[in-house]
Amino acid sequence: MVDAEKLKDVINNSDNIVFFGGAGVSTASNIPDFRSADGLYSETSRVKYSPEEMLSHDFFMSHTEEFYEFYKSRMIYKDAKPNEAHEYLARLEEAEKLKAVITQNIDGLHQMAGSKTVLELHGSVHRNYCMKCGKFFDLDYIIKSEGVPRCDKCNSIVKPDVVLYQESLDTNILQESVNYIAKADVLIVGGTSLSVYPAAGLVNYYRGDKLILINKTPTPYDNRANLIFYENIAELFSKL
Repeated sequence: MVDAEKLKDVINNSDNIVFFGGAGVSTASNIPDFRSADGLYSETSRVKYSPEEMLSHDFFMSHTEEFYEFYKSRMIYKDAKPNEAHEYLARLEEAEKLKAVITQNIDGLHQMAGSKTVLELHGSVHRNYCMKCGKFFDLDYIIKSEGVPRCDKCNSIVKPDVVLYQESLDTNILQESVNYIAKADVLIVGGTSLSVYPAAGLVNYYRGDKLILINKTPTPYDNRANLIFYENIAELFSKL
């Protein structure tokens, strides 16, 4: 195990840090990830579809009611609070050391912790739009709606602003993420297996020599990392 002091030194000596995180950042806030032993994909479900199918664009369009049943019960954690990882990153930004948080999460916990520059690759449960007129709706509107949420202006279906399977990532957010990573002195990657593309490919744009990986299990990029921690990121950051 690499001493956390080495990580502390790297952070102390840089004012151009970028953080790229995945589901493992939020597990300490009791939001399950997808692919670990107790994650969403390993749950035995009463329904006949896999989570991957139910979170696809096709399924949303053809089985909207079933999509929302799954989405409301499995993807929304309204009472979740930021953990030590979110809070530590917010403090790094406040100290003008961290330039951006790039996240695959849709829970909004980074913003709740106080982070300002957050690039949400996969969108957010907190933003929802009418598919016809574009009217905005907050998370409470979705939670309180019976069945499929419908626009109170034109009665069309309201869709969460999250990137479903079969949908493309927002090119502007992707490009902005690439720019931050390419210019970074330190890149900290945490709570992600780096197995989902195109997001995982962002690491390839890092040109520096301070790549730090924090994940419970190995990733395909371990051989390129300068520091590796196989542990929960919230626990590691609490030591810092």
